[in-house]
Amino acid sequence: MAYRISALLKTAAALALVATTLAGCDAGGTGAQSVHAVGSSTVYPFAKLVAENFSRSHPDMRSPLIESTGTGNGIQLFCSGLGPNTPDMVNASRRMKPSEFDACAANKVDEVIELQVGLDGIAFASAKGGIMLNLSPRTIYEALAARPYGKAQTAKTWADVDPALPADPILVYGPPSTSGTRDALKELVLVVGCASNPAMAALKSRDEDEYNQICTEMRDDGGYVDQGEQDNLIVQKIVGNPRAVGVFGYSYMEENADRVQGLLMNDVPPTYENIASFAYPGARPLFVYVKKSHMRAIPGLEDYMKEWVKSWGKDGPLARIGMVAMPADVMAANAAKVQGMTLLTRAELEAE
Repeated sequence: MAYRISALLKTAAALALVATTLAGCDAGGTGAQSVHAVGSSTVYPFAKLVAENFSRSHPDMRSPLIESTGTGNGIQLFCSGLGPNTPDMVNASRRMKPSEFDACAANKVDEVIELQVGLDGIAFASAKGGIMLNLSPRTIYEALAARPYGKAQTAKTWADVDPALPADPILVYGPPSTSGTRDALKELVLVVGCASNPAMAALKSRDEDEYNQICTEMRDDGGYVDQGEQDNLIVQKIVGNPRAVGVFGYSYMEENADRVQGLLMNDVPPTYENIASFAYPGARPLFVYVKKSHMRAIPGLEDYMKEWVKSWGKDGPLARIGMVAMPADVMAANAAKVQGMTLLTRAELEAE
């Protein structure tokens, strides 16, 4: 009798757990009933378009829920654990860091698929008919760093950092510290500009932490203004002030081509061709990360990944809204990851 009572109690507990899990999965239209993705504001419009096309192709499934949280916050949510209260995917405008991979693994998110989905550029732009600048990583670093080369920031105008530039006040609207665009701005532009000074190479070998701080810390005296995760707010700011400069993804510049103009960097304009060839210094890859363990529980997650593969070609729907297509061999390699559900390893991230 005691054995039968124990068995019945275990069965009841199991049924209660299943009921709780199903209730949680259905809450808010997320979890097991629909794909849930968070992350980059730059990748957001592309992910939304892929989600819309997925819904048209799979009318029997609920539409994916796509949220713009910023890359850093999105990866933190993604890595917080498994289950219906955590996202299935994160969109990222930079690659996952080894430390973030470790945070995922510590929370049992230890089967992650990484897909590069396209290319974008860190575009510097102004309003149509507004200020025109021919920038370089060095001039951008000297204009925006909190302590350029470890010294006090004294530049008030663009001419202060380069006499060839106009004597207009430095006013740059850009992304916050949680944004992948901000991370890419640091790595692709600021660090490159900082490293152009020979003394910085010596500092890096002596004190890498101080080197990173000097090379990547942004000024906070009004020369650089954080505009949050929504790139459309930056567009609005520079359209309202023709002497201001904005920093956002190339796709937003393309989307607002009737209102803004791209600024040169190293004499190279931010165009589709120059980003695709990496001739433009701010070119960068875009990624999505997926929890393989959620494949079994989330209807449509694998099909949503396949929708990305169908969409990222040079003549595909994503290119029509501003995404720069990857080289053919990179497309093929990432399509193979979807086909084989290939897992990301920490060694791959360390090798970068």
